[in-house]
Amino acid sequence: MTILAADIIAKFYAFMWPLARITAALMTVPVLSVEAGNARIRLTLSLALTALVFPMFQWPTIDPMTSRGLVTLFNEIAIGVITGLTLQVITSALLVAGQSISASMGLSIANLLDPNFGNVPVIAQFLLIMGTLIFLGIGGHILLVSIIFDSFRMLPVGESLIGLNAVRNLLAWSSMIFLGSLMIALPVMATLVMINVGLGVVTRAAPSLNIFAVGFPAMIIAGFLILYISLGSAGNRIQWLWMQGFSRVREILGAG
Repeated sequence: MTILAADIIAKFYAFMWPLARITAALMTVPVLSVEAGNARIRLTLSLALTALVFPMFQWPTIDPMTSRGLVTLFNEIAIGVITGLTLQVITSALLVAGQSISASMGLSIANLLDPNFGNVPVIAQFLLIMGTLIFLGIGGHILLVSIIFDSFRMLPVGESLIGLNAVRNLLAWSSMIFLGSLMIALPVMATLVMINVGLGVVTRAAPSLNIFAVGFPAMIIAGFLILYISLGSAGNRIQWLWMQGFSRVREILGAG
């Protein structure tokens, strides 16, 4: 059997298109895009997934040095990036929820240096870890691979370009940063507001009472207690957010 150089080049060009989409997605999705998973690990996973999906479809042979090839390359990267950014909205919601809870408890100064998000409050770091565990627990990595594979059916390489509808849907979905954070942080924040009101009444009734000596420990203790009690409902809300995120990815790619 004779293998020609032209055949090898044609296979390489065909292999490059799914590799570009999968690599862009794995570089931006939550969990896999963290600094702990370096570029070599993500590139290895991208090559492995591309090798799995490559025999499943017919791929066009497009010269990447032509105008059509450049458009196709940027389109594949855009599809992968949009997939990752849609799920990153959930991570941002967890971060904002943790910041809101920490501010209500008076723990805003207690920060950790996160290599992905910079200085984040300890409560936000806890919610990020909790969200990551829930993501893995519901099989989010498997759902993500399934969505990436299905995207080649919804948006075939060289035939469909991602449109403005996908960008509009992504921008509309970004409002979930604030709605999702409110759903998670509302029980703690609402209870701490009532405690603040009670402390204000006590201070008004007993002006000699040192509100700083009593209020700060009370807020921190009450905040941790309420957070512990509401962990079950917070976990359900985080799981709901992840499932909504996967549904929105399919909707965006389907409308693209």
